[in-house]
Amino acid sequence: MKRGTRYTLLALCAALTLASPAFATNGDNLMAIGPIARSMGGVGIADPQDAISAVFSNPAAMCFGDWCPSTGMDFAATLFMPEVSTEITRPGQVIRSESDDSVYAIPAIGLSVPLSKNAPEWRFGLAAYGVSGLGVNYKKTDLESATLMPGAPLVAATYTELQIMKFAPAISYQVSDKWSLGLALNADYATLDLGSGGAAGYGFGAQLGAIFRPTDKLSFGLTYTTPQTVTHDAVTDFDGDGKWDDLKLQAPQQAGFGAAVSLFENKVLLEADVKWINWANADGYEDFDWNDQTVLGLGLQVKPTRALALRLGYNYSENPLEEHENFNGVFGQTTLIQGKEVPTYYYETFRLVGFPAITKHHLTFGAGYAFTERFTVNLAYTHGFEETMTEKGVDMTGQPVTLASTLTEQSFDFGLSWKF
Repeated sequence: MKRGTRYTLLALCAALTLASPAFATNGDNLMAIGPIARSMGGVGIADPQDAISAVFSNPAAMCFGDWCPSTGMDFAATLFMPEVSTEITRPGQVIRSESDDSVYAIPAIGLSVPLSKNAPEWRFGLAAYGVSGLGVNYKKTDLESATLMPGAPLVAATYTELQIMKFAPAISYQVSDKWSLGLALNADYATLDLGSGGAAGYGFGAQLGAIFRPTDKLSFGLTYTTPQTVTHDAVTDFDGDGKWDDLKLQAPQQAGFGAAVSLFENKVLLEADVKWINWANADGYEDFDWNDQTVLGLGLQVKPTRALALRLGYNYSENPLEEHENFNGVFGQTTLIQGKEVPTYYYETFRLVGFPAITKHHLTFGAGYAFTERFTVNLAYTHGFEETMTEKGVDMTGQPVTLASTLTEQSFDFGLSWKF
């Protein structure tokens, strides 16, 4: 069993390094990992229902999972199907293009085991998953071939791709029958491609968590994640001086609070999470004028039978992109990106056309079926409702211009859970 678990982890870590980027739902973060949490609106800080979402949402929760005191293991896969388009309007010119709508796959794995039979209050967890992704592909479209003026492209970014994969060993300690504490160490592998080839880097951080259960029916959770910085070397030439520039991107610090209540002999579970994501002070995102984000997740699980679980959820996240209405992109106007002067017009097209992280409302649902006491299959569907962000200003020639990006998301999740 131990050997099989070890081989499975190695295989999934290898698969993660080959995974395609996916669109995210809270800024460029996935709102949750695994079909159970995703089908319940991304909740999991107070009472995650599987090992994979425990390590992702709150490592302290490993002490209170229904897999305790034994071992829990989960495998999950997410298929994202984003629909992205942009429209640029100038006097006598309207260019509308759709990004290549590929299907993106992300595998994930999670494990929670007791450290020792003699010390059951200590547990070890391990998770590996894709946690962030964002990008567009307007290659071979009218947007790529269109020009602002002879020799000058219409927009700065027709191809962008960001993906972040995380490896998270975790440990938790059950202080009493009401309290537990947890710590996860995060090792991030990130790649960024702005149309000239990918640049990879590593970042490191940690997540702290606590769970308080005043009764068997009520649970509260707190979690904090440190900033995690990755430097992408020689990723593009921002200021046009012929030298490739670095770009530092920082996964922002975030804090979360969750509450969960179990009713009717554990047949009904209600859970709510609130998260704060500090984009405004994160390297890279601060340069592109992202605001802090408040994320609300609401989840419901109903078990009409011992084996069947039905789930429903809602997730709301504010659009982090600051709207720059009436921006001045005339020739000679520049904006700084980590010390490099970028023409303001191209800066605006880069942030809105290249990285349209604008989805707000998400409806989720799913189901799980326990074929045995040790094996369960879970499914989930997430729909991110269409959002459009529009900015108006003047381009480099002094002509009025309107930039608009539209994003719709949907995803399917599949998961397998074992208890040993």
